[in-house]
Amino acid sequence: MNEWFKKMATRVRELWKKWTLVQRIVLISVVVGAVVGIGLIFTINVSPALVPILTQPITDETQLNRIVTRLDQEGLAYSVSADGRLLAQDRPTALEARAILVREDLVPTGTDPWELFDIDRWTITDFERNVNLRRAITSQLEQHIKALADVDNVTVSLVIPEDSLFAEDQDPTTAAVTIIPRPGSDIRENRQKVEGLEKLIQFAVPGLQKENISITDETGRILNDFLALQDFDQLELSRRELELKRSLERQYVAAIRSALGQIFTSRRVEIPNIEVTLDMGNRTIEKEEFSPIVTVVDNPLTPFDETEYVLNITRSNETFAEAYQGTGFNPQGPPGQEGQTPPAYQDLEGIVGSYTRENIVTNNEINRTLTTEQGSPAVQRISVAVALDGVWVREYDGNGRVRTNPDGSIVRTYVPITPEQLGAAQELVESAVGYSRIRGDLVTVRNIQFDRTVEHREEDLEFQRQQNVQTILLWVMVSLASLLALFIVFRLITREIERRRRLREEELARQHQAMREAALRSAEEESAEVEMSVEDRARLEMQENAINIAREHPEDVAQLIRGWLIEE
Repeated sequence: MNEWFKKMATRVRELWKKWTLVQRIVLISVVVGAVVGIGLIFTINVSPALVPILTQPITDETQLNRIVTRLDQEGLAYSVSADGRLLAQDRPTALEARAILVREDLVPTGTDPWELFDIDRWTITDFERNVNLRRAITSQLEQHIKALADVDNVTVSLVIPEDSLFAEDQDPTTAAVTIIPRPGSDIRENRQKVEGLEKLIQFAVPGLQKENISITDETGRILNDFLALQDFDQLELSRRELELKRSLERQYVAAIRSALGQIFTSRRVEIPNIEVTLDMGNRTIEKEEFSPIVTVVDNPLTPFDETEYVLNITRSNETFAEAYQGTGFNPQGPPGQEGQTPPAYQDLEGIVGSYTRENIVTNNEINRTLTTEQGSPAVQRISVAVALDGVWVREYDGNGRVRTNPDGSIVRTYVPITPEQLGAAQELVESAVGYSRIRGDLVTVRNIQFDRTVEHREEDLEFQRQQNVQTILLWVMVSLASLLALFIVFRLITREIERRRRLREEELARQHQAMREAALRSAEEESAEVEMSVEDRARLEMQENAINIAREHPEDVAQLIRGWLIEE
């Protein structure tokens, strides 16, 4: 084998050397093209094929948008082709999408979402076809139910009888389905999910009716026995009716508070009771009315009504008149035979008579209105009671201060609501609830004094606290003013004492200076030669300079002396 490969390789090399450049390029192109083609074929075969969710395209854009919106809400991966077909990435996703569409009644009319086994052989019998049909429907139905998030496992048993010649002899198609719910699922108690499962089974089997479907769980409990849930449905209906009644009452209460709250303030408005009686009768009313025919329509630009109408319009007349005048004639029998006229009429022969008959028929057209109304919940009667409180006004003395009782509470006077205000308030309440006298509504608005003891006690405590704070602030201000006055008086007294001491020191200094000058003058007069040392002369000059400075700047000198005295 190796020898054969070596010979083939040697031969290929010899041929490659003999070929021209063009031949080599052609060979390389062919090889590359073959490799690329094989790769594309492999890629196409390996890539997953899309699974159709519905076998037929959806041409209705509105229905397609509803289906797409619902699938988007479920978070399923799908695509829409150009011709309106829904395609899923894999078979489980397609089964889940079909189950959702069946549960939500989104399957288009004429669309069969289940594919049957397509077996077409020359040797197959009708019995085998029926068996394959039943197996196909059962298998597809089980796959659909297993695709539901609430079902862990399912067993389906279908009984599809053979077609009978007469319809009254035809046995019904039946289905028995046993499901095992997933842990934590509420499909046993959720009626909507059970109904969706029932619809899915009904649509999967041709000719299957709801009453012939039995859905049970693993314990044998029938889940689609809705007749046993009539009491529960009645309780649920009563609960919804009561919730509707409470919702209307809350709306009326909000409307009343909105109408009166801005006028009397919300704390003065109280609604102790509001009762709305609803008529929940589910009935159909047919009413026929006859009305006049308007010939001239009213002009809204004029202040008066100019409408003209007639009760009816003549459509056709029919008149029949008949008159007869002449001798009465009673026919006799054949010639030679006695007539058959009774004796009583024979006596009338030869009498001249007159006969007149008139018949008038008139057909008239009138306005006729035929109304068919479907009964719905309606308000039958409204009963409202509203209590309004008056105003408590504080009393003031002649100085504009609030009057207080001996215990420190504020003196107040209650001012009730006037009858005019009560009438206006009642009109507002009637307008807010849609009052109807014919319906028998009852609206009561009364002025009732509310118990404000707690509020008044809190106001009195707050008022007393404010009064205490004002008193404390007043005494603090008086104390501060007194301290400021004492400080000012102390400063004035201190300055006065300082001024007197300074004057006394100046007087002493002046007296000492006068004594020195007097001694100098007496020494000069006595021509006493006093030999003075250098220190005495310097001291004398210093004294003279100090005297001169004291004369020119007495305040500075006084301050200097004061400093000396403090140091000593």
